[in-house]
Amino acid sequence: MFSSRSRLGASMTALVAAAVAVASLAGCSSSKASTTSTTSSSGGSGGSGSTSGTTITLYNGQHPETTHALLAAFEKQTGIHVRERDSDETELAQQIEQEGGSSPADVFYTENSPPLMALEGKGLLSPLPSSVLSSVPSQYSSPQGDWVGVTGRVSVMVYNTSQLSASQLPKSIMDLADPQWKGKLAIAPTETDFQPLVTSIANSKGTQAAETWLKAVKANASKHMEPDNETLTADVNDGQAAIGLINHYYWYRLAKEVGSGKVHSAIGYFAPEDPGYIIDVSGAGVLKSSKHQAAAEQLVAFLVSAAGQQVISGPTSDSFEYPLRPGVTASSELRPFTELQPAPLSIAALGDGAESLQLLQQAQLL
Repeated sequence: MFSSRSRLGASMTALVAAAVAVASLAGCSSSKASTTSTTSSSGGSGGSGSTSGTTITLYNGQHPETTHALLAAFEKQTGIHVRERDSDETELAQQIEQEGGSSPADVFYTENSPPLMALEGKGLLSPLPSSVLSSVPSQYSSPQGDWVGVTGRVSVMVYNTSQLSASQLPKSIMDLADPQWKGKLAIAPTETDFQPLVTSIANSKGTQAAETWLKAVKANASKHMEPDNETLTADVNDGQAAIGLINHYYWYRLAKEVGSGKVHSAIGYFAPEDPGYIIDVSGAGVLKSSKHQAAAEQLVAFLVSAAGQQVISGPTSDSFEYPLRPGVTASSELRPFTELQPAPLSIAALGDGAESLQLLQQAQLL
């Protein structure tokens, strides 16, 4: 089971602080930090020169379950040991900024691109070698080459199949502002996955339209303001709400967890290139302050290698994310990545998330 990542407490404070102090977004991780050390009992079957036996530190804003599986495979292959610190990605980004050149972090792995873009903008990431960057299509990585995209997720609607049919779903995310959805809509506005939607609407329709949409959606979802995507997905599946906004993988994870007999929901897609139809990218970068640049680069390289991507997409994985490396196929349960028709929103346009954070604060959704 994948852990729920509520941000109603300390992480809410971090989000508000981020709008003033740093241009970062909140991640979907636990607001309570934890540190684990994952080591290979074999000491590594493919140690690479002087880096084998090195210990590096990963600041992890991704789902810990996914990261644990990746690190186990990485350590077995390389003999490099990884100390993992799991926390909210905004809090980790802020900590990296505060620690500066003294940060113990070697690698930062996020669930979404804006925290990486924020650190890139402050010059805190090392440029990655072309051999790493070329592992995935360039549109999913740093425009400057400071971090690389690892996996993708697509924004979708989750709906209760007893309350709605596929033909009744809105064609555009803008339609969710209509009063017909009052009392039926669920949102998790403190989740990182919600914030890029706001950026996309502002980019496509303008800031004023985004403000108006947020006010209407806030009214429509007033009975179903969820703390996280896991809760939202479960509540729609249980019939407490009729429809909600999530990234696709939350529904697939719930379906696997509860079993087909207890699935009372499905996912739907907005019209092609609608501002509600976007690809969110999880990525990783090496800290410029890292004392172990070579080993840190090896970890990032592994995340986008065929072996690493297969850990994410393999038959035993519960990730249900899209591997970004060409030639590695996602779970057969997912709509093929090549068939997705998202809005043409670039990584640069998503930026560091400052605009969406400000809009959400103005709408008093944070």
